[in-house]
Amino acid sequence: MSERHKHYALVAILLHWIMAAGIVFMIWLGWNMDQNESLYQLHKSIGITLLMLTVARLIWRLMNPPPPLPDEMSSAEKTASQLVHAGFYVLMLAMPLTGWALVSTSYEFDVPTVLFGSISWPDLPGLSFLTNPSGHAAITFGHSKLAWLAIGLFLLHIGGALKHEFGPESGVLKRMLPSFASGKSASARPGNIAAFILAFGSALGVFLSIAFLPSLFKASQARSMASDPTEIRANWVIDHSRSAIRFSGLHDGSPYQGAFGEWTAQIDFQSATPARARIAVNVDMTSVETNKKLYTDSLLAREWFNTDLFPTARIDILDIEQTSAQTYSSTARLSFKDRTVSVPFSFQLSENETKTEMTGTAQLQRQALDLGQSSD
Repeated sequence: MSERHKHYALVAILLHWIMAAGIVFMIWLGWNMDQNESLYQLHKSIGITLLMLTVARLIWRLMNPPPPLPDEMSSAEKTASQLVHAGFYVLMLAMPLTGWALVSTSYEFDVPTVLFGSISWPDLPGLSFLTNPSGHAAITFGHSKLAWLAIGLFLLHIGGALKHEFGPESGVLKRMLPSFASGKSASARPGNIAAFILAFGSALGVFLSIAFLPSLFKASQARSMASDPTEIRANWVIDHSRSAIRFSGLHDGSPYQGAFGEWTAQIDFQSATPARARIAVNVDMTSVETNKKLYTDSLLAREWFNTDLFPTARIDILDIEQTSAQTYSSTARLSFKDRTVSVPFSFQLSENETKTEMTGTAQLQRQALDLGQSSD
């Protein structure tokens, strides 16, 4: 067999070294990310990336079997090498999957996964029976022990590679180096190109299906919910181009801003008879968006708005009384999640020939609405 055919293909070489570096970095990161939101999200982002690369690597390997082990190796050595390689493939699937399961079964508060600060990643489905202290602890234990198993396999793999590199079957390590580094020539064959397209195309398809199909389905649901009418016969017309529901604040010393993109309002109000007035605002809670993707996804999650179960909220303005020329008092009743809270709401009307502006304030307590009671 020629030396060229004993050499791994360039795709296999690149996947090998990229994933080896990624796994080593992930083990270090897992032990050094406590209380650091950015590192925690980076750990999850790289983990999902490694999972998708593993899909590509498995497909590539099936279509491009690796070169045979040197004849100088004993049968026991060959068996040990094959077992170590099989163990690595199991680990490359098990580590990111258990990590994904770990964040999917968080029972205290739900920290969303946002890949590299840009792409929302859903929880692993079908694990609701493990979303409890004992189930979550079991997954945490398994995920952490896999890191130690990876370290053990790394040591065996490196030790075996060095032994065979400098033993009678010299040159084993060079088979996993690019051709320009090992001195061997390489050429692209049509079969390799097709395998490359299939391997990485399949991995990309899996990624896109998981990342975007659930969000597209939820978006279609949200649009239908946002258009639900109310029973109020409005005599005002809302200028949505000049109206907004916005919020802002500070988190961990950094300012943030946000808004609800989809909402409707019905106003039945005449200044001569304020007591008969009715005002209702329906808000599509899934349309919330902030200037940071992680905050947006956090608000949608179970601990905050829990939009999977409660996609809309409604505010009714009732019991309106005029207290001065342009000032009114009323009661704001917020129906949100499975709770209803009523608070005082005062507002002012500013009128001219073409428009009337309404501004007002109310104070709501997060505890009463069960919002963010576990996380910061």
